[in-house]
Amino acid sequence: MEGLEISILPLSEVLNDNRDSRLDSQYFRKVALFTDDQISRHAPSELRNVASKVLSFGAYALTNEFEYQEAGVPFLRGTNFQGDFVNFSGALCISEDAHSLLHRSEVKPGMVLLSMSGSVGSVSVALDTWQYPINSNQDIAKIVPDGISSFYLAAYLASKHGQVQIERQPVGSVQQHIFLWMIERLKIPRFSEDFEREISRATEHAYVLHEKVPQLMTCADGLLMTSLGLADWTPPEPLTYAAKASDALAANRLDAQYFMPAKEQVKRALAALPGMPLSSRVNSIREQWVPDRAPPTMRVRNYDVTDALVPLLDAEKETSFAADIGSMKKVLRDGDVAVSRLRAYLKEIAVVRAGGAIPSVGSSEFIVLRPNGADISPETLMVFLRSTPVQTILKWCQDGSQHPRFSESDLLSIPVPDAVAEASAQVTAIVQKGFAARDHARRLLDAAKRAVEIAIEDSEAAAMAYLATVEGTN
Repeated sequence: MEGLEISILPLSEVLNDNRDSRLDSQYFRKVALFTDDQISRHAPSELRNVASKVLSFGAYALTNEFEYQEAGVPFLRGTNFQGDFVNFSGALCISEDAHSLLHRSEVKPGMVLLSMSGSVGSVSVALDTWQYPINSNQDIAKIVPDGISSFYLAAYLASKHGQVQIERQPVGSVQQHIFLWMIERLKIPRFSEDFEREISRATEHAYVLHEKVPQLMTCADGLLMTSLGLADWTPPEPLTYAAKASDALAANRLDAQYFMPAKEQVKRALAALPGMPLSSRVNSIREQWVPDRAPPTMRVRNYDVTDALVPLLDAEKETSFAADIGSMKKVLRDGDVAVSRLRAYLKEIAVVRAGGAIPSVGSSEFIVLRPNGADISPETLMVFLRSTPVQTILKWCQDGSQHPRFSESDLLSIPVPDAVAEASAQVTAIVQKGFAARDHARRLLDAAKRAVEIAIEDSEAAAMAYLATVEGTN
């Protein structure tokens, strides 16, 4: 049978260093045993010996003691990991009181963050440049390194050998989960100070580069809002207001939120400027991709709405077989702007730049916009749709309590002033600079991880030579 493998070990070896007496095949895969052998050659330390603390508030019942909110202390979850980086876009928040209650789960600079459930094994480092305080849920372990660099530790844990160690640990039949004691016993290979310092430097550089992405997005947003004369606009919040019955009947909506003054005010402000509605500047693409009609082995990049938390859908997304996709999808092409109609506050809006070699498809919850001219670039359109004025409109257009959505017609009716087109070249340049920084950061971090793997499999000298070559080409 293709893919069948057998590991044969003495019972004494199976039970050695096996706290739960695990006998499952996952724990004894050949790749896991090979990784153990490779790591053992480099004077490994258990993680608990290179960390002063490994923390998680752990008590799931505590989640009943607070509510999420749109502003406050950022509350990181597994969905905030994007590859090897943390993305604060769309992060939920908690109150200061809830933050105090969850003091064991506070995120502090220098901690290594490791996902324990869901996206098990996602790794990142809490940077000095983040805006604190920050908290996190019970499924993210906070590792406080002691005598080892946070960045070297993160690079190793995110490397192939670190991930193999982590992937053999999860238990559970419904949702896989690893426990703190499992994390504490992970084996960390140690190398010379010079080598670990170089890996740490490259990894930190990658994280710092990645921080430029939100900074440049903020810069692009500020430039565009200044061009519209809305840089200082804040939504009004009156306690009472009235709307005409004729407007309610025309909109086929009787709920008060649809007629929120903030929404009406910003729509009037945009409509007062020379321009035209979004529907005149884009085509809404409704082309469907049906997996049952595609060859089972056809590969596609299948983007979920959470992928659009990052403003770029690119080739980083792993491919899927058509046979493994269970529902109809929207067809995506380079230059499209994918807009999630779910939960507007998450700002799940992204430009598609994945290349044409492999087809791209996305969730049916996406509204797919394709600019019908060159005056407004997809990058500028994405910044405009993520801006506070537009988000205010979409927020008060939503309908539904469990899964609030806004309609395609409400999105397409938003006025897009000509000033957006006039600022498009500058906005596009800033956004593309951010996309380039993101790509550079990813390649540099991949190089640091690969260098660790080379050091484990070959030598420090070979790893240092590889890292120098890769950095020289960036």
